[in-house]
Amino acid sequence: MSLKRKSLLTLLFGLFAALVLAACGGGGSDDASSSNDGGDSSESSSEKSGGGDLRTVKIGGIFDITGGTGDVGTPYAEGAEAYAEWYNTLEDRKVNIELIGKDYAYEIPKAQADYQEFRDKEGVSAIVGWGTGDTEALRQQVAQDELPFMSASYSENLKNIDESPYNFLVAASYSDQGRAVLKWISENHEGDDPPKVALLYNDTAYGRSPIDDIKNAAPDFGVEIVDEQVIDVAATEAQSQMMNMAKAEPDYAIIQQTWNATSVILNEAQTLGLDTQFIGLNWSAGEGLLEMVNPGAAEGFIATLSHVFPYEDYPGLAEIEEYLETKGKTLEDINQKFVQGWATMKVMAAGIEAAADLTDGEITGAHIREGLESLSDFDLGGLQPNVSFGPEKHWGTEQTRLGIVKDGKWEQLTDYFSANE
Repeated sequence: MSLKRKSLLTLLFGLFAALVLAACGGGGSDDASSSNDGGDSSESSSEKSGGGDLRTVKIGGIFDITGGTGDVGTPYAEGAEAYAEWYNTLEDRKVNIELIGKDYAYEIPKAQADYQEFRDKEGVSAIVGWGTGDTEALRQQVAQDELPFMSASYSENLKNIDESPYNFLVAASYSDQGRAVLKWISENHEGDDPPKVALLYNDTAYGRSPIDDIKNAAPDFGVEIVDEQVIDVAATEAQSQMMNMAKAEPDYAIIQQTWNATSVILNEAQTLGLDTQFIGLNWSAGEGLLEMVNPGAAEGFIATLSHVFPYEDYPGLAEIEEYLETKGKTLEDINQKFVQGWATMKVMAAGIEAAADLTDGEITGAHIREGLESLSDFDLGGLQPNVSFGPEKHWGTEQTRLGIVKDGKWEQLTDYFSANE
C-alpha cells in the first residue's frame, strides 16, 4: 500500500472516531470520566438530598451487638446509625456523615483492633464508642491521635480532661447518677434510722465505675452502705448473692447492671419475698427489662432515666418519628435505648457542624473537638437534658431524673435534678 493511501485511511479513521465521540456526547475526556465514573446511584442520591458538593466526615462506631451488654447495646447502635442516616437527608446540613459501625462483642482487644482499623484504614475523624473498659483503655490513644470519642460509657474518670482530653460525656456520669440517687433516698426515706443501702454490680470496669464514689458520698447524705454483692453481667441466677444481701436488711439497693442482670436480681428478690426498694442506674432502665422479668417482679422498681421513652411527649421525638415513617415504622417499634443512641449521634453531628465552620478544607478531629467545645446549652428537644461543653469541660450535664414502673410501664417519678442542686 502506498504512503499516500495509508495517510488517507488514517485521516478517514480519525474523522470517524471524532464523529463517534461527538455522537456519544463526550465533550472531552475529563468531563466524560467525571460524569460517568464511580456509579450514578450514589451521585443521584446526593443530588436528591442536596449533598453533592458537601464534604464527608467519617465516624467510627464501636458497638456491642453480640457481647455481654448487647441487650442494651443493640438498640443503642440502631439509634446512632439511624440518626446518621436521617441527618444525611437534611437539605440544610453542612456535611455528609458516614458512620461505620463494628460489633466488638464487648471485648476490649477487639475494640482496640477496630479502633486501629478505623484510624489507619478508614481515616475516621471521630469515634462513637460504647463500654467503660474499652473507652478508658483507648483514651490516651485517642488523645494522641486527636480523635474525639463520644462513648456510651458515663464513667466519672472520663470527666478528667487532663487524662481524657478527647473524650466527651453526653449524659450524667454513673457517679453523678449514684449521688443523685443518694440525695433522693435521703429526702424520701421514712423513719428515724439512717437509710441502709446495698450495692449490686458486675465485676467489669462499667460495673465498678461508680461504686467507690457512691460509698464516699453516702455519709454526706446520711446514708449507710451495709452490703455489696457482685453479680455477673450475663448472670442467669443470683440466689446466693440476694440471700447474702438480705442478711444485711438494706432499705434500698442500688443496681449498676444492664437489663439482663437487673431482671435476674428482681426475679430473685420476688422469689425470696424481699421488701428492699431497688433503684437502678441508667442502663438498667428501659422497656427491655419489662420483657425479661417475671410478671410483677419489676413493679415499683426505680431507675435513673438519662433519656426519654418514645411514648413521652417531647418535641425531639418528632424527627425520630419522621425517620421511622420512611422505614414503615412508628415510635412503638423502638425503645429508650434507641433514643439514647440517636441523641448521642445528634450531639456528635452538632459538633461536626460547628467544626465545618472552622475550615474550608478537611474537617479533622481537632476541628471536631473545638466544634463540640463550642456547644452551649445545646437543645435536644427534651430527649435528654441540654448539654454544654467547653475547653475545660467535656461532660455535658450532671442532671438525671428518676422513673418508676407502675402497672407494668415506666413513668416519670422526678424532674431532672442533680445531687448538687
